[in-house]
Amino acid sequence: MSIRSLNGTDFTAMVLAGAEQLGQHAEHVNSLNVFPVPDGDTGTNMNLTMSAGVAEIKRKSSTSIGEAAGILSKGLLMGARGNSGVILSQLFRGFSRSAAPYEELNTIQFAAALQNGVDAAYKAVVKPVEGTILTVAKEAAKHANYYARRTNDITELMNEVLLKAKEALAMTPELLPVLKQVGVVDSGGQGLVYIYEGFMEVLLQQDGGTLTTLPKEVQPSGSSSAFNPAAKPEVTPAKPAQQVIAPEMPLSAQARLVTEDIEFLYDMEFFINRQLGDNAGVTFDEDVFRKALSVNGDSIIIIADDEIIKVHVHSKTPGEVLNLALRYGEITQIHILNMREQHRDLLTAGMDIAPSPELFAEIPLEVSPGLEEAVPPADEMAPYGFIAVSSGEGIAEIFRSLGVDVVLSGGQTMNPSTEDFVKAVRSIAAEQIFILPNNSNIVLAAEQARELLEDERRITVIPSKTIPQGMAAAFAFQEDESAEVNRDQMLDALARVQSGQVTHAVRDTQYDELDIKEGHYIGIHNSKIVATNEDLLQACQGLLARMLESGDEVVTLLEGEEASSEVTTALVAWLEEQYPDAEVEVHAGGQPVYYYLFSVES
Repeated sequence: MSIRSLNGTDFTAMVLAGAEQLGQHAEHVNSLNVFPVPDGDTGTNMNLTMSAGVAEIKRKSSTSIGEAAGILSKGLLMGARGNSGVILSQLFRGFSRSAAPYEELNTIQFAAALQNGVDAAYKAVVKPVEGTILTVAKEAAKHANYYARRTNDITELMNEVLLKAKEALAMTPELLPVLKQVGVVDSGGQGLVYIYEGFMEVLLQQDGGTLTTLPKEVQPSGSSSAFNPAAKPEVTPAKPAQQVIAPEMPLSAQARLVTEDIEFLYDMEFFINRQLGDNAGVTFDEDVFRKALSVNGDSIIIIADDEIIKVHVHSKTPGEVLNLALRYGEITQIHILNMREQHRDLLTAGMDIAPSPELFAEIPLEVSPGLEEAVPPADEMAPYGFIAVSSGEGIAEIFRSLGVDVVLSGGQTMNPSTEDFVKAVRSIAAEQIFILPNNSNIVLAAEQARELLEDERRITVIPSKTIPQGMAAAFAFQEDESAEVNRDQMLDALARVQSGQVTHAVRDTQYDELDIKEGHYIGIHNSKIVATNEDLLQACQGLLARMLESGDEVVTLLEGEEASSEVTTALVAWLEEQYPDAEVEVHAGGQPVYYYLFSVES
C-alpha cells in the first residue's frame, strides 16, 4: 500500500519511534565520541533532547502535520542539550517552519521541509564542520529533494533518505580526519540515522514493506574498533586541599536586593484544567485575565490552549489569584513560594545564587510569539548578572566567590538545556547578563537561550570552553566598566589561559603518536590528548610539562572527587622543583570524571 502523504498522527508516530530507536542505542552513540574519555555524551544529549520533544508532542497532539511539527519543535528547542541536541532541535525547527501551512505533506513538501531543517541548522552553527551530523542531514535532504520528483510514495522516499544518511555517515571519517584516525563514524550523525530508522519502521508497518537499508550500526571501511567501557583505575580518595581563598569581588545581583523591597512576594505557578470544575468550558479571555492579575502582581506568564492554561505570577494576594483562576476551570499542581523568605535564607546562608525551583519539569516551557515575562522595574535591577556552568561543588563555590549569581550544574557528563538557561536568566534581576558556558558542548545551548530572550534581556554569551577559562573571564570582570568593555576583557582573558584535564581511557586507541591503552590515564591540553601513562602522577607531569613550555606561569590545580592527596602533594613538590618561579595554587574542585583540572596563565 502506497503512502501518498503524512498527517500529524503519522508524524507523531514516526517521532515516537525515532526517539525510541535513539534511546535504545544512546550508549552506542556515546561510545563513538572521538576521545576515549568516560564522559562521551552525544547519545545522552540527543536522547534527552528528543525526550523533551516527545513529552511535548504527547501532551498536545494534532492531526495536522504543521501543528504537530511545531509542537515537537518547541519541546526540542527548550530541551536541547549539547551541540548535537541544539543542532537536532534546529533541524526540526526548520522542518516545522516549512511544514507549518500544511495539514499533510506529500513527498515534494516533505523533502523541502527536510532541506529547510538543514538550512536552519547550518545557520545556527558559527563555523559548520563537515563530517558531522550536519553533513549527514545535508546529504540526506539533498537526495530527498532529488528523489521526491521521482516518487509520490512517502515510504519509498524515506527509505532513500535513510540509505543516503547511512552512506553519508560511513563517509564522515573521510571528511573529518580525527574520526578516521581513531576509526569511528560521527556520533551525532549516527544518532540522526537511528532517528530516521525509527521513522522508517513506522512507515513500513503501515504499508507492509521490507526494509532494504544498510546494517544499523555503520562502521567506517576497515574499522575494527571495539567500544567497551573500562573499569575506572583504583585511586586513593581525595583529602581536602589547601584552603580556597575567595578574592574580594562585587556583590551579586541577589546580594544587592533588600528583602523588604520584594513587593510581590508570593511566587505562584499552577495549571487550570479548562475541562474540569464548575466553570469548565467558560470562554477564556487572556487579556482580561492578565489585566486582572496585574492589579496586585507582576512577572506574569500565561500559556493557554484548548485544555490547559499554565500560569506564573508574582502576587501580593495569592487568594485573589486563585479565585480569578477558578473562573475558568479546576486548578491543579499549585506551587506557592514566599520570595522574601527565600531571600532571607539565601543571605543567612551566605549564598548569592538566585532561587530557581525546578517546577513543572515534566512539561517543557512553551515559547510562543506572544509570550513575555515581566521584567522588574529598572530601579530594582542590578546593572550586571552572571550565570556559569560548573561541575563540582568546590568549583561552584569558587564561581560564587567571583560574583556569579546562578551556577548551573553541568559539564561533559550532563549539559544544561536551553530551558535551564532561560530559567536562570529569568531568575536574575539584572539589566545585562553574562553567561559562561565553560564547555564547548554547552555554548550553542546558551546562544539559543540568548536568541529566545533577546527581546526581554541583554545577554552576552562569553564562549568559555573550559572551567579555567570561565574562572579567568569572571575574574577579569569589572563592575564599573561598560558591558562592551567587560565583554572584550573577558574574551581577552579566555585567550590567556591554557586548560588541562586528566582522566582515564575507556578504550584502546591511537591518537597522533600516542598509543593509548584502556584504563590508562590521559592528559588533555586544551582540546588535544598530549600525555598517557598507567601512573596518575606521571600522566599529570607529562601534561603540565607541555602546558609550561613557555616558562614562568601561574599554575592552578583543581582536585576532582577521585583525586589522590598523595599525588597532589607529589605534584606540587615536582612543580616547585622543576618550575621554581611558577606560582602554584591548589583548590578542591570536587568535579567528577576528571581527577585534575589544570590552568596555566602567564
